Amino acid sequence: MVSMSPSSRSRTVEILSEARYVQAESPRWDGRDGRLAWIDMSTGRLHRGRLDAGKIVPESSVFIGAQIGAPAPLAQPGAGWVVAVDRGMVHVGDDHVVSAVVTDLTAPGDYMNDGGCDPAGRFWVGSQAMPRDPHCSLWSIDADGAPTERLGGVTVSNGLSFDSSGSTLYYIDTLPNRSIEAFDVAPDGELSRRRTVCRVEGGNPDGMVIDQEGMLWVAVWDAAEVRRYSPEGALVETIRLPATRPTAVTLVDRLLVITTASVGLTDPAPADGALLGVQVDVGGTPALPWKGTPETVG
Repeated sequence: MVSMSPSSRSRTVEILSEARYVQAESPRWDGRDGRLAWIDMSTGRLHRGRLDAGKIVPESSVFIGAQIGAPAPLAQPGAGWVVAVDRGMVHVGDDHVVSAVVTDLTAPGDYMNDGGCDPAGRFWVGSQAMPRDPHCSLWSIDADGAPTERLGGVTVSNGLSFDSSGSTLYYIDTLPNRSIEAFDVAPDGELSRRRTVCRVEGGNPDGMVIDQEGMLWVAVWDAAEVRRYSPEGALVETIRLPATRPTAVTLVDRLLVITTASVGLTDPAPADGALLGVQVDVGGTPALPWKGTPETVG
């Protein structure tokens, strides 16, 4: 247990995982069974576990691919997950069988990164460029597996969250502007009225989750912080962490779960690469599911 003091108030940061990961990312609260899923980008694995007495108890680990991105649950219990990986998306059954859904969305050499679902059940996922150059895209993938390019000119597609109605998308393309942006979302998924919510100073904005008040929790890589912003861009709260590189966040009710990375650190601290937890005042909801089924994508 590590007690930290952010600028607004004191909160206690707990180390939830015994394991340390190279680059843990994309934690997801599974509303079907209450469990937690997360990935390790550097090892290409999807992990699942349960929260028990303030700790994460690992239950499964599946190798998905060398360039793994974000997972999203399917709607039906036992139907598995979709996971962004390499240049497309796969379905991962609860039996750990991995099958392709979408391939070759990105240019060779680029690969999928963060993503999540909207209330309509589409899976949104963006790619990142290697080397860094604004030629990548953000896609949505329908329940039948059909992809639609929604935004071009992306460099490092990272956190995204929808408001409760699905009419606003909050989005982070980390480079070059290190900003949170917002878009209006039409019922068919078309994006419009792009605007900057705020710039994120002192580090790189990475994964993001929205809480039940519509506030945005953002992991800030290399700043050892998670920050809570209003939809208008006001910094509401900062929580200091014992890990330098937080990568992403989710809310399991009022437990803010934070994934971190040890990748690239020459002298990692004991908490680098751990999953961390902080009790906060306003809770979240489980990860929105993808509306596809194993039958429609198999």
